[in-house]
Amino acid sequence: MRDGFIEAFRLLFTLDREVLGITFQTLQVSGLATIISVFIGIPIGAALALTRFFGRGFLVSLVNFGMGLPPVVVGLATWLTLTRYGPLGMLGLLYTPTAMILAQAVIASPLVAGFTLAAIQSVSPKLRLQMLALGTTRLQYLMLLLWEARLGILAAIIAGFGGVISEVGASMMVGGNVRGYTRVLTTATVMEVSKGKFELATALSIILLVITFVIMSILSYLQQRGKQA
Repeated sequence: MRDGFIEAFRLLFTLDREVLGITFQTLQVSGLATIISVFIGIPIGAALALTRFFGRGFLVSLVNFGMGLPPVVVGLATWLTLTRYGPLGMLGLLYTPTAMILAQAVIASPLVAGFTLAAIQSVSPKLRLQMLALGTTRLQYLMLLLWEARLGILAAIIAGFGGVISEVGASMMVGGNVRGYTRVLTTATVMEVSKGKFELATALSIILLVITFVIMSILSYLQQRGKQA
């Protein structure tokens, strides 16, 4: 472990080009996947929380099921969709960063939707009635409701990002772990372990943990700051 820390600091402070490239690729893929999942998950979670219709219970169960969906299964489904003879094979996206972003977005979207659903449902019904009594429009009511549920929604974003930044199976399957193109910190760590380079694997793991901690700390700060607002 000590040698891993030393190697991690050496790689960071010497600005190792390959490690920096892997790190930036990790942030790009997981960051874009999280953003996409937010635009998909929050509207779905809000719609399920605020509407009643036939089949709603099934959709809620589907979202909850998706929250625990194994990443490797998502990777296989994405691979089958993007492979040469798959429905979207003509796009040529397999073994590209785009394929990794799509797979990770599928993993994160149910997490964001599920946490958003729970956050909105936790808002007091009396508060909802007060909003409606004030004569708010549908859009104003929705925005006020999202504001009241902001802590839970930030938790949804944290869960979504946490679910993809640490993901390895789907990324390896649809990205191919191509050096300088689709290699991210998780897949690079697995590769270095398979090669017996445990010091480098430990260093990459430490870099991943540091990045995750910093980003999670920022999101947690925003969440706690919102609690005081």
